[in-house]
Amino acid sequence: MPTVVLMDVSLSMTRPVSLDGSEEFQRKNLAVHGLNMLFEHMASNYRLEFTTLMAFSSLWELLVPFTRDYNALQEALSNLEDYDKTCIESALHGVSNVVQQEWGSACPCQVVLVTDGSLGIGKGSLRHSLLTLKQRGDDKKFPLPFPFPTKLFIMCIANAEELQMTDAMDNLEELLRISGGDGQIFTMEGPLCMKSVQALFGRLIDHAYSPFHAVLHCGNLSSDVQVFPRPEPIVVDEEVEPMPRTVSTDLEIVGFIEIADISSPPVISRHLVLPIAVNKEVDEVGTGTTDELEEEPSASQMAGKSPNFCVLLHGSLKVEGMVALVQLGPEWYGMLYSQADSKKKSNLMMSLFEPGAEPLPWLGKISHLGPISEAAENPYGEDDSKSPFPVQPPVKRSYAQNVTVWIKASGLQTDVQKILRNARKLPDKTQTFYKELNRLRKAALAFGFWELLKVVADLLERECTLLPDSAHPDAAFQLSHAAQQLKLASTGDSQHSAFDHNIVPMHTDFSKHSER
Repeated sequence: MPTVVLMDVSLSMTRPVSLDGSEEFQRKNLAVHGLNMLFEHMASNYRLEFTTLMAFSSLWELLVPFTRDYNALQEALSNLEDYDKTCIESALHGVSNVVQQEWGSACPCQVVLVTDGSLGIGKGSLRHSLLTLKQRGDDKKFPLPFPFPTKLFIMCIANAEELQMTDAMDNLEELLRISGGDGQIFTMEGPLCMKSVQALFGRLIDHAYSPFHAVLHCGNLSSDVQVFPRPEPIVVDEEVEPMPRTVSTDLEIVGFIEIADISSPPVISRHLVLPIAVNKEVDEVGTGTTDELEEEPSASQMAGKSPNFCVLLHGSLKVEGMVALVQLGPEWYGMLYSQADSKKKSNLMMSLFEPGAEPLPWLGKISHLGPISEAAENPYGEDDSKSPFPVQPPVKRSYAQNVTVWIKASGLQTDVQKILRNARKLPDKTQTFYKELNRLRKAALAFGFWELLKVVADLLERECTLLPDSAHPDAAFQLSHAAQQLKLASTGDSQHSAFDHNIVPMHTDFSKHSER
């Protein structure tokens, strides 16, 4: 997920830190050193992720927009200037604007706030912002929680003891709680020095930016892979005692299935699967002389020439048009497939299903699937003319009538035209007319589509005015009656708008004579 680095450049960050036997540093220098360490790690392990750098004091500034160029981020860090007082609320507004302009409100994002724990002074300080949370209008809302999913990591260039001497720690914990609580506050341990700040950012890297390495198995074949971005733990709400479930580091392929059978299933998240080059001869190469090293191929070249199961799997899935079902943990499955970025480039992707033994109802239980060779006859037919999916449920469904679906405009148009065709054949088609009218009425009420009822009522009144002189008198009465009932249902307040209420034909003298 994208990362926003929010760097505090207020005057409090220029406070000196005395290091024994060396020159004097500022807290800002320690923060820059820690961020350089983070950027170097991301350049090696998170090259595909986008990162932006923002600076703030009383105002905020976008120094480097979202990029994968970590050299540009490090260069911007070396050119930071000092400004005035701290205003975290203003900076959080800036984060919200930058992320929504680039990614919208659906993309999850990580925010790394680097500060010394100073809350600011007076109006605009974090203390003042939190005290006035409930006294604001809609036009001056606090930016947290963000409109997009986020993890907030607060990196304090200060000791926990220093923060607890004031109410700084309490306010930062409240800030984290308002953001959704999905994040952490990191403080320095021991004296303020380069070693401590390296340990500080090292804990952030281990917590949020450590690559996810796994072993992909398929029978006797296996391959070391990196899954990017790192899969997040999933909490299953239906369980009596919900426990976070994590993806196993041993990914076992349980079978293969055609793309047409698995269709486009609902997934929790999508990840790149990248092969990891494991070169056992690197140490031996490293023991030679300089001349020998120049003649020997590099580790990456040697890895490119060695066979890799992950590459074989990717090519096979792409050529055969199939996906691999992979077990992520106990009763938790996903799928591996080839996805094309362009005409020439494609990637091996892994999508995670919802935890459970039956994540895709049309496939049935994953554990019940087996190879075609074990079937008495080919379930796809001799010429691949049929499919064993969707799996039919063992118990016959209690409902026999199809549900009204208006995914496309043509479906709605067909239902309205059906009513109008029957309306023109009244009174002969009275029963069919009211059956179709009640079906449309119930669907509109279920969807909250009140406007449809008004429009159909207007159409029926128009049909009433267009009746020819030779039309049966009962047709005009029935059309007017149906239009009036639809208008009553569209108000949503009367008994006529009840879902179980049906519009019944109007009893007239003409209808009685016709029954005789």
